[in-house]
Amino acid sequence: MFAAGVRAHYRASQLAVPSMIAQKRGLVVNISFWAAQKHIGNVAYGVSKAATDKLTADMASELKPHGVAVVSLYPGLVRTEKVMEAAQYLDLSNSESPEFVGRAVAALAEDPDVQRHTGKVLVAAAVAREYGFDDVDGKTPRPLTLADV
Repeated sequence: MFAAGVRAHYRASQLAVPSMIAQKRGLVVNISFWAAQKHIGNVAYGVSKAATDKLTADMASELKPHGVAVVSLYPGLVRTEKVMEAAQYLDLSNSESPEFVGRAVAALAEDPDVQRHTGKVLVAAAVAREYGFDDVDGKTPRPLTLADV
């Protein structure tokens, strides 16, 4: 959770951000989840997601003067290989493809005013509503809230 999550976000940012600062623009997207705000799964999962959101907030504060936006992006139920293995036990009616999350990142990256989101937690399905894109199957998942998870 920490090596592949928080540490990976931090290290990748260390490598990528200098070129963004040089260009005076850029976007860092850290993938996180509601476990940052509510006990879901286990301690390690929740703490690593909370650390990712704190990393986002602090990086946003430091990088905003350089034109670099930083956000945490919360996907919903993503139809990964592992999720699809358990599909018979899950309600996938509001699920998202991995491409949907990618579309959210692309929409944010194309927004010339992405700085208005810096330091925030964004939900992928809410980003879809704001920017007007659908999932690869043509559906638009409903944004999850803290009460939903």
